[in-house]
Amino acid sequence: MSRPRVLVAGLGDSGLLTAIHLSRHADVVGISAKPALVSGQELGLRLAAPDDWSRDYLVPFDRFRRLDRTRTVHGTLTGLDLRARSVGVTAADGTTGTEEYDVLVISTGVSNGFWRRPDLQSHDEVAAALRADHERLASARSVLVVGGGAAAVSTALNLARSHPGTHVELCYPGERALPQHHARVWSHVRRRLSDAGVVLRPGRRAVVPDGFACDAITDAPVAWSTGQPPSSADAVVWAIGRVRPNTGWLPPELLDERGFVRVTPTLQVPGHDEVFAVGDVAASDPLRSSARNRADKLVAANIRAQAAGRELTAFRAPRRRWGSVLGPQPDGLEIFAPNGRPFRIPAWSVGTVLQPWVVRRGIYRGMRS
Repeated sequence: MSRPRVLVAGLGDSGLLTAIHLSRHADVVGISAKPALVSGQELGLRLAAPDDWSRDYLVPFDRFRRLDRTRTVHGTLTGLDLRARSVGVTAADGTTGTEEYDVLVISTGVSNGFWRRPDLQSHDEVAAALRADHERLASARSVLVVGGGAAAVSTALNLARSHPGTHVELCYPGERALPQHHARVWSHVRRRLSDAGVVLRPGRRAVVPDGFACDAITDAPVAWSTGQPPSSADAVVWAIGRVRPNTGWLPPELLDERGFVRVTPTLQVPGHDEVFAVGDVAASDPLRSSARNRADKLVAANIRAQAAGRELTAFRAPRRRWGSVLGPQPDGLEIFAPNGRPFRIPAWSVGTVLQPWVVRRGIYRGMRS
């Protein structure tokens, strides 16, 4: 049996892992607007300690051993021809062309704030943006973090710990932050935020200025639709979860009313069995949880099963978010189970066991130094 041509559109966290799982079973081509893995994970660590974050979350593609058999294209996607089974691509050097496929995996993710953008960038541009965001916050005497999700909570804690002289406030619309996690998670995280000196401001829903995409660190006062007087700070981090799917290159009939890719339980696009979607771009469930929970491995297994004429496996989405919320801390890395109970990986083992053995060798199947 000939090896299928699999095109992975988007090499973020989910797309990269899908390509790795398929690299020994198919002829894989990956298309990415970035020249490396630029992970959307651990925003707090990214802003507070960009060098530490870059070591594990900004990784050139040539460091992944399993990508040696794949071809990566640095460029942007411009269109999809379902009948011809091809996508349009504009490469980083400005040239245009098409890439054909037998199987397409859509994993172009979402835009979310200033840290997850679909822009075509070089290595230098990615590094410069990282450094500029860090220096902007490091020089601020006061920081206002707007949002109640994991990105906002992690940002508030990590900035407060790395810059103890900075006044940090966390403003969120509900009575508690982390509403998509088990209530136990917020009870635990709230204590850690208070211990770090973060001022908690529940019940504050921000008024988003007209035309503002929440994609920049600002310094203008923040108004609240919930009745409080405006708040001011030297730097305002917007992490309100206003995600926008990167699907402008796709035919509208593949998308739901919000622009996410419609999928069946097997993560295939309805009516197009040769097209799969995984990650934040896929409308798999209300939490779009195929971005986590190892759905990348399931998609790769389903592509192999389809080629062999076997039955495909359905994705089972969890009811709540789980996993790391605060990122690595001086006392270790806390992982929250779906029932909200944490277990801690000791700090000494994060760099000596977790990253080199579990992540680099186990999850990524081998990485060069």
